[in-house]
Amino acid sequence: MKTVFPLFAAGLMALAGCNNKTQEVAPQGTPAINLANLDSTTTAGADFYQYACGGWMKAHPLTAEYSRFGTIDMVFENNNKQLKELVEGLASTPQTAGSVGEKISKLYTLAMDSIKVNEDGAAPIKEELETILKIGTKSEVAQMVATLHREGMSPFFALYVSADEKNSSMNIVQLYQAGLGMGDRDYYLQDDETFAKIREAYQTYINRLFTLAGHTPEQAEAATNAVMKVENGIAEVSFSREEMRDSEKNYHKMSYADFVSSNDALDWDTYFKAMGLENIPELDAKQADYYKKLAKVLKDISVDDQKYYLAFNLLDMASPYLSDSFAQANFDFYGKTMSGKQEMKPRWKRALQTVNSSLGEAVGQMYVEKYFPASSKEKMLTLVGNLQKALSERINSLEWMGDSTKLKAQEKLSAFTVKIGYPDKWRDYSALDIQDDSYWANIRRSAIFEMNYMLADAGKPVDKSRWYMTPQTVNAYYNPTTNEICFPAGILQPPFFNPDADDAVNYGAIGVVIGHEMTHGFDDQGRHYDKEGNLVDWWTEDDAEQFTKRADKLADQYSNIIVVDTMHANGRFTLGENIADQGGLLVAHQAYLNSLQGQTPAPIDGFTHEQRFFIGYATLWAQNIRNEEIIRLTKMDPHSLGKWRVNAALRNIDAFYDAFQIQEGDAMYMKPADRVNVW
Repeated sequence: MKTVFPLFAAGLMALAGCNNKTQEVAPQGTPAINLANLDSTTTAGADFYQYACGGWMKAHPLTAEYSRFGTIDMVFENNNKQLKELVEGLASTPQTAGSVGEKISKLYTLAMDSIKVNEDGAAPIKEELETILKIGTKSEVAQMVATLHREGMSPFFALYVSADEKNSSMNIVQLYQAGLGMGDRDYYLQDDETFAKIREAYQTYINRLFTLAGHTPEQAEAATNAVMKVENGIAEVSFSREEMRDSEKNYHKMSYADFVSSNDALDWDTYFKAMGLENIPELDAKQADYYKKLAKVLKDISVDDQKYYLAFNLLDMASPYLSDSFAQANFDFYGKTMSGKQEMKPRWKRALQTVNSSLGEAVGQMYVEKYFPASSKEKMLTLVGNLQKALSERINSLEWMGDSTKLKAQEKLSAFTVKIGYPDKWRDYSALDIQDDSYWANIRRSAIFEMNYMLADAGKPVDKSRWYMTPQTVNAYYNPTTNEICFPAGILQPPFFNPDADDAVNYGAIGVVIGHEMTHGFDDQGRHYDKEGNLVDWWTEDDAEQFTKRADKLADQYSNIIVVDTMHANGRFTLGENIADQGGLLVAHQAYLNSLQGQTPAPIDGFTHEQRFFIGYATLWAQNIRNEEIIRLTKMDPHSLGKWRVNAALRNIDAFYDAFQIQEGDAMYMKPADRVNVW
């Protein structure tokens, strides 16, 4: 439950700034801007996203495997090929017994063995499923909830161990609302045709899993009704995604005794004992009211219905790792219905994903040794320093912020921890047991291994050297409780950083991404944490009011966007990412101008250096996407869709207007009085 921001990336970049020598022609090698990616039939002022990305979108139509495919997915695919070569290399050669190489090899081989998986059928879950269906008491429900939590599932809620947000140097047990198979409460509560059809397909999926597991039609129908009864109840008392963005509203540290006495949703003593946490003095209940309301919901739901719900959690989690019939059922709902995909990924990609999830840092160590030189860390650290300087300059120049708040903001910016490429210390996987019994059994053991790794931190000091992404991950993050920005090695490649590109394009790509992650420290959530990572108000009342005024204006802009049919974007839910997109653009642009030292580079391929900066940014978000995925992401992803990360963000950037001579009457034009800059 870290504050991690998916679909963001950073890359290694050449640090040489422009000097007195002007670049008359495009550099050799990978094109900085591939002119074929542009759409010459439109103009920058009409639709900049189409203008900058239309050629790429036409050349990369969606295949059956994808619900969305963009430039970032091309990086994923490149990494997949590299990782496949590494993992299959291990699998094809003898490995030392008990070594991490043997574990990677054995797990990948099991995942690829379709014959064994299909012969096993539902057998790998039979014993645990029977145990669940024998539950007869509230105490046994609590015991099984703990068992499933330890195995990586989240019925009713999730438990994790992380930094205490008001004492960030120490870890604390935290509870977080969860338990919805469709992921978001709106799928249960919204009463329109689109969501009604999805709910119908979900019930078909539930029924199908129970049938595959050997239940009669009558039992499968009863189980389906029970699961929907429980999940509808959970949805009705769940916080909205907008409410979940309020850090103060979602902080409820209390003694263990006070939590247990405040609700009886579960037999808590049984649950925490089964989790190995019977002696914890306190916890953070996060959405505290949720557990009180959940207790009322469960009073009207029988133990028999609750056990069907727990059984479904097991079936749902295990289905991708059982026979093809189970895996197909899982894909037909989550892949086809929810996302619009037409066919499953090939088995080798799914197997590779499993190995990455279970032995991520071990695979990452191999990846780094082959594909990421240690010298790249230093280059990235220098670039990050350039962006920090630019953000510092922007903070100092803010006309709406007072001096005392500026001082605190500067202190926080200076205190950023920067993580590049890979951790200094690699994780130990010696306690993870990979056997030849079944694919699911190894997934289960891996989940227990991960949970034990996390639970061991309860009540201990926070390890600020720990990474929350593997080195091969195509992503990046900002974590408020450690005040850190992290850029794994996996994303440090074109198009995010292109060693053959001119500085303008690289600053527009990797520079914006770095600036984005920095700005997260000061977005509508991040601004509530101080330089030490504590949830504390360091703003004056007037400055907070000025920030909120600008943030609200930005949220309203995005909420007016229609993403598909009559569905609007959720500007409040995506506010943090939209502030970070805008901040990343402004900070990277200033850092780029600083690097020029007063020089003006000559145009390349007919584009000025300012135009190349913005085209470099837009290129990152080129993508094709299905309507089903638009709906799903609008409900679940705090990022705006690719088109709006470009068009909606740039309409607020004055330099963009100057670069492309955007005029009143152009679709991309917004009146200066309506534009908003936060950072």
